[in-house]
Amino acid sequence: MANSLNFQDAFVHLRVHTAYSLSEGALKIEDLVPLAQELGMPALAITDTNNMFGALEFSLACAKAKIQPLVGIEVKLKDSLFGTSIHTLPSLVLLAQSELGYKNLIQLISKAYVDLSNRVTTHLLLEDFQGTADGIIALSGGAEGPLGHLILQNKTTEAELLLKKFLQLFGDRFYMEISRHGMENEARTEDAFLKLAYDHNIALVATNNCFFKDPSMYEAHDALICIAEGAYVADPNRRKVTNHHYFKSPVEMKELFKDLPEAIENTALIAQRCHYMPTASAPLLPPFQSESGRSEIEELKVQAAEGLSWRLEKYVFSPEHSEVEKENIVKTYNERIKYELAVIIQMGFAGYFLIVADFIQWAKRQHIPVGPGRGSGAGSLVAWSLSITDIDPIRFNLLFERFLNPERVSLPDFDVDFCQDRRDEVIHYVQQRYGSEKVAQIITFGKLQARAVLRDVGRVLQMPYPQVDRICKLVPQTPGKQCTLEEAINQEPLLQEMRTNDTSVAQLMDVALKLEGLYRHASTHAAGIIIGDRPLNELVPLYRDPKSDILATQFSMKYVELAGLIKFDFLGLKTLTILENSAEMARRQGANIQIDTIPLEDKKTFDLLKRVETVGIFQLEGQGMRDVVKKLKPDRFEEIIALVALYRPG
Repeated sequence: MANSLNFQDAFVHLRVHTAYSLSEGALKIEDLVPLAQELGMPALAITDTNNMFGALEFSLACAKAKIQPLVGIEVKLKDSLFGTSIHTLPSLVLLAQSELGYKNLIQLISKAYVDLSNRVTTHLLLEDFQGTADGIIALSGGAEGPLGHLILQNKTTEAELLLKKFLQLFGDRFYMEISRHGMENEARTEDAFLKLAYDHNIALVATNNCFFKDPSMYEAHDALICIAEGAYVADPNRRKVTNHHYFKSPVEMKELFKDLPEAIENTALIAQRCHYMPTASAPLLPPFQSESGRSEIEELKVQAAEGLSWRLEKYVFSPEHSEVEKENIVKTYNERIKYELAVIIQMGFAGYFLIVADFIQWAKRQHIPVGPGRGSGAGSLVAWSLSITDIDPIRFNLLFERFLNPERVSLPDFDVDFCQDRRDEVIHYVQQRYGSEKVAQIITFGKLQARAVLRDVGRVLQMPYPQVDRICKLVPQTPGKQCTLEEAINQEPLLQEMRTNDTSVAQLMDVALKLEGLYRHASTHAAGIIIGDRPLNELVPLYRDPKSDILATQFSMKYVELAGLIKFDFLGLKTLTILENSAEMARRQGANIQIDTIPLEDKKTFDLLKRVETVGIFQLEGQGMRDVVKKLKPDRFEEIIALVALYRPG
């Protein structure tokens, strides 16, 4: 991409913190890329602190805008040279120069999280770069970097020795970084940086550590830092950045470094040296190894035929059926399963069905309650035959095409419910079956929503809690829809009045409006599990949630799928746990009850529904639904299906 862009006389930002620098960066990718486009920048870097959360999203957004994306990280570096405090670790900026460099970045940042239990904080050690420095361009980190850290302590000899180590690792891919945000530490270190650079023939590069769009965002960003660190805005002894840490234009940067024009020119040269960007990948299904040694296609056909035969004998045939009727039934089911198998095999999803069937069958053998199936997957006869679902799609006239359709190519997606208490057992089985290095959860990001951002900003501004609480309660809470702060202000006259008449409330709302929607923290997806065809850190960076012993991908669900990884949904459902506990209690009293064999024509069940005793019954317990049940008085399962479909369309 670099060759087709105009880098002549260009400046490129090489140190940019997006909103994925959690509670630190205030630049959303959807705003950042158009901003670079507007300023005529041919290339742009992403260097979030200790993560690559936004790498693929950023890369795709830049490519769409015809801007060259430079994928990087700002990583904390720990060494005995820097003392023992984990709160003042220096930063090193790393950029992927090539595909190997990108893969090495993934290895490095994944290691920082995989080894997190031994490291307390997310950081790298110098020895981590052995064998993983190739293809990476390193910037020294400026006054906040490891060299700056030593120079500020007058450890010039140690700085020289460390610089030699960096040059051994990176060679001419190591740049001396100069930043000018008006900070005292920068003024104290710049001359030393220039001397080191000239003495060791190291190229200079000018950066502006960007955290927000323009100076008008400074006050809000300052509050964001306070939110992250549990500090108050009025506290003088806390972390601060300056009002120069914004996304400066090329004109501003050239003026700022007019005495060091080569430092500006080198930003464009670095961009030209970088020649790799992550792109979307085709799905990479993990292979399914059958004990029989059959291919995936043959194994699917055999399991589907055997499973269908068992299902027909157990659930479809009755003593009243004549042999002719049985033959007709078999013909109907065989025609449907033959058609489905042809579509599944044509679309390349035989392995997917086998993988899902394998962990569901294992769970059932361990007597772990599994849901009967929901969503469009219930329309598959193959799924029913493999015990993925327990719903006969022919009996209920369910369409397979809603699940898989060769005219609309999309990945199959089974929503599988497991007993909430034993869901983790199934995940651990999958880890053992495919290898823990190939299995991970999916990261999600919590946002600063309207009420939460008001409370957080109110706290750091030290506003009285009752006053902030009263303001928050004026923001509507609608189930299933997040009301934005702007919407709340527009539709609530009291909020408008308070904003007009009280300067402290106006400040609260103005800051909150600017911070709303930024990411506050990372956690893991409630259900999504990735199973890869190779160790996942060869494809995506990994993350460790402190509350889980299973690793997670650093890409969110949308982008992990674009990276080619396949998601499987392992939902923990409390209702299943309650049902199984109830059945177990009944069995202890002598009743032979299995959840999957309870008839759908049970009269006592419908008598209970007619009496509207539906509290605790999934889909039927809400007050509105209970009112409809009372009027309908259902006596057939099909009536419940119609009721739910009509009451909850879509």
